[in-house]
Amino acid sequence: MQGRFKRDGSAPAEQEPRGGTDRGSSPQHAQNPGPAAAGDNSDRAQRPGPTPSGGEEPGTPAPSRGPSDTGSRIALRNWRISTRLVSLLALPVVAATSLGGLRINESMTDMQQLEHMQLLTQMTKQATSLAQALQVERDSSAGPLSNGSKATDYKVSQPREKTDRAKDAFLDATNEIGDFEGDDALESIHASVAQIASQLGDIRSIRKSAYEKDAPSLNTIDQYSQLITSLLSLSQDMAQATSNPDMIKRTRALAAFSSAKEYASIQRAIIAAALPGGSVKEPHLNENDKQFGSNALDKETRAISSFKAIYGSTGESAVDLMAPLDNGNNPEINAANMYAKHILDTPNGIDGARVRSYMDWYDQSSTKIDAMKTIETTLLSDMEAKARELREASQREAIINGAVILIVLGVSLVGAFVVARSMIRSLRRLQDTATRVAQDRLPELVKQLSETDPQDVDTSVESVGVHSRDEIGQVAAAFDDVHREAVRLAAEQALLRGNVNAMFTNLSRRSQGLIQRQLSLISELESREADPDQLSSLFKLDHLATRMRRNGENLLVLAGEEPGRRWTRPVPLVDVLRAAASEVEQYERIELSAVPATEVAGRVVNDLVHLLAELLENATSFSSPQTKVRVTGHALPDGRVLVEIHDTGIGLSPEDLAAINERLAQPPTVDVSVSRRMGLFVVGRLSLRHGIRIQLRPSDSGGTTALVMLPVDVAHGGKQPPSKQGPGQQPGSAPGGLLAGNGNGSAGGQRPGGGPGGPGGKSLGSGP
Repeated sequence: MQGRFKRDGSAPAEQEPRGGTDRGSSPQHAQNPGPAAAGDNSDRAQRPGPTPSGGEEPGTPAPSRGPSDTGSRIALRNWRISTRLVSLLALPVVAATSLGGLRINESMTDMQQLEHMQLLTQMTKQATSLAQALQVERDSSAGPLSNGSKATDYKVSQPREKTDRAKDAFLDATNEIGDFEGDDALESIHASVAQIASQLGDIRSIRKSAYEKDAPSLNTIDQYSQLITSLLSLSQDMAQATSNPDMIKRTRALAAFSSAKEYASIQRAIIAAALPGGSVKEPHLNENDKQFGSNALDKETRAISSFKAIYGSTGESAVDLMAPLDNGNNPEINAANMYAKHILDTPNGIDGARVRSYMDWYDQSSTKIDAMKTIETTLLSDMEAKARELREASQREAIINGAVILIVLGVSLVGAFVVARSMIRSLRRLQDTATRVAQDRLPELVKQLSETDPQDVDTSVESVGVHSRDEIGQVAAAFDDVHREAVRLAAEQALLRGNVNAMFTNLSRRSQGLIQRQLSLISELESREADPDQLSSLFKLDHLATRMRRNGENLLVLAGEEPGRRWTRPVPLVDVLRAAASEVEQYERIELSAVPATEVAGRVVNDLVHLLAELLENATSFSSPQTKVRVTGHALPDGRVLVEIHDTGIGLSPEDLAAINERLAQPPTVDVSVSRRMGLFVVGRLSLRHGIRIQLRPSDSGGTTALVMLPVDVAHGGKQPPSKQGPGQQPGSAPGGLLAGNGNGSAGGQRPGGGPGGPGGKSLGSGP
């Protein structure tokens, strides 16, 4: 039984097989299988389905076509479109965000610096107030102490008390600097403040030795000047706390003007210490004090010039600010300037000047110092206001930069989402359409074209629906072209198969006509022949013609046509089996036994004879010629009839049996390989045509058993018999569990009786 299905294709298709099988294998193959027979099991091992075209030999293992290597999931080519777009936009967005972040950071740094400026401006105000108090203390006590007054004198003690209060206020202001760690500017300023605080501790010793008798006045003035200069230097340190050019210019202008004011105050102190008062009637100015004062006068002039240049660079008018100090605007200031210049720059100095008391000079020169004090306060106020204005501007800039970054980032993300969504929608539509075409549309169309007239099938192609001008639209248009070409090729293939089927049908009809005439001629010769030897030869010739007729009918089955011979009345099953046996070359080896008395519907007789003949041919061809092929039948309680064909060949492996049974249940598409597996294909086609179920199973006695289940409408002449269900018997059950078990076990018991079939089916095979 295994021969035809296991070794189909080893013989050329155009040769006429000796035993009427698909292959031309002799019975000895079952006993002495050669290497090719033992190893060629492609028909069983290969999965049922259409054989690949392109000239591949049947049974050749198809090359492995596993999924291609797509690479790592993190590879760029495997990224999703949305991920690629986000990544593409992420670079400029991150760059823009970074630049914006740097600008915000710069704005925050400027804000922090300007906050420091506000704090330092307040501290500078306190330092300036302390410097002014020290200047007043130094200048107002110069006259009294130089003329013999005590330190307890009201004119000396009152300024010192004001200085102490200003000193405490300054030290309190320095404590508000806070944590300066990590800020170099604040750290430098804090170091300067700590140094000034240390110097302020020496003020007691300065006061104790201030303007001592027979000591130069410049000793006391210089000691006070060092403290005042340190305090005024804080305005220079303020420039380190900011990177704003305008604020740097303003701090430098303030430092220059404060220095000019200090030099003017030094002149007031030197002249006040030299003028008489009280019990002293003569002025006393030594040459060192005079030279020190002259230097202070020159430095004041240079400091005023530097201030005007720096302050003018800020865009402000120094002339308007310095107007109160002009000589023409205030006579007192003019007189004080002229008196100081005369004493300090003329050779005879104080001796040639008008003698006046120190109090008169102090009051007159204080007019100028007060005017300078007012200008200094104005500069401090303007600087504080400018720092506040710049801080607010930096804050607004930081807010605007942050808002712009957020807007740009939001617009970028929204734009990326919109673009990605547009692309992904087109791609998904293309993917869905391609999947639907590949899995549903094309297979269904091919099925319709193979089953009906191609002209009656709608071969129009539905477009993907992506009509954009980008690359996705071009791919969609290309896919539409591919779809149309695939449909056109499928229609051409269907038309070609239809033409081939028509040729098969035409050739088969012509051959059958000739074979029928040959059979009629042989029958006529048999009826007139009396010689036994000649009659035996005519019987063999008759048998060969009958097998030729079956091969012609195979062409009709390949073409999907039904044979022209058809019985109109039921035929007993035993006659059908005998007719099938008569078409087998080794019909004498076939043994019928226990065939139920049932009739086969006339419309199925010829196809069933053909089907059984193919199975019997295979069983006799691939089993030992010394063995019998037993055919038994069973009438099942549900009305069906089971026919069993037992041979004693070498048997089949479970894998081969599974592959053959699958092919019998689902015959493959007609292609060139079918001509080399014609028996398997014809049996499957005929069984599907009439609902006959066929299955191959291993036999307990060795070999293979073919089970043929005839449905009720076939086994009872087209009539539905009454249900005869035995006790405990389930409907549809069959001996051996046909088509319901696992394929193991016997195909049914052997029943004695009956005789071998012979070539007595010629009249049955010839039609009604």
